Amino acid sequence: MMTDHPVTSEIGVTRKDGIAEVVLRRAGGRNALSMQVLNELRQIANALRGDTSVHAIILTGEPAFSAGADLKDPALAVRTRAGLLERREMLRAGPDACDAWAALDQVTICAIEGYCIGGGVSLSVACDFRVAAQDAYFRLPEIPLGMNMSWHTLPRLTALMGPARTKWLTIMGEPLEAPTAQTWGLVDILASPGEALHAARSLAAKVVA
Repeated sequence: MMTDHPVTSEIGVTRKDGIAEVVLRRAGGRNALSMQVLNELRQIANALRGDTSVHAIILTGEPAFSAGADLKDPALAVRTRAGLLERREMLRAGPDACDAWAALDQVTICAIEGYCIGGGVSLSVACDFRVAAQDAYFRLPEIPLGMNMSWHTLPRLTALMGPARTKWLTIMGEPLEAPTAQTWGLVDILASPGEALHAARSLAAKVVA
């Protein structure tokens, strides 16, 4: 398997047999989405979009998928001192990353272990399919925390689950366990704990066969 993303990165990228795997592996295991990670995810998606040798792409995280936006990111501390254009660029990092993944021509599969929170949910619904471990869960805490949802998540959630269930998930801010998420239309395949990536690879292999 070929590794083609810098080893110093917090994201690993490999390509083999028409399948690319993009793995979030930030220190600490929470895979919080910093400005750097979001920008890298956008750049990786744009690079893969032009790779005609890749027919399916798996997005996953180790050991859990993602705890959402990194609210402790040092890059955010400069917002109050940044100019208008710089602040706009910062605000676009999340939606631009999600839009880049949604725009991919290849089939995209999100493999989810553990928690998928906030911006992690946004990334997952930007993919074509979601494979989740049975003990995984989804949560959108933004509205209960008084934060806006500007990552273009709501239209994608509504397309998958319908307006009523989307409202429940976003307004309540409560965890949604993977088995229930499957009945709601958010999860396509349930896997045994620790087997989400394996199940995603099996699905990707069917795509490229």
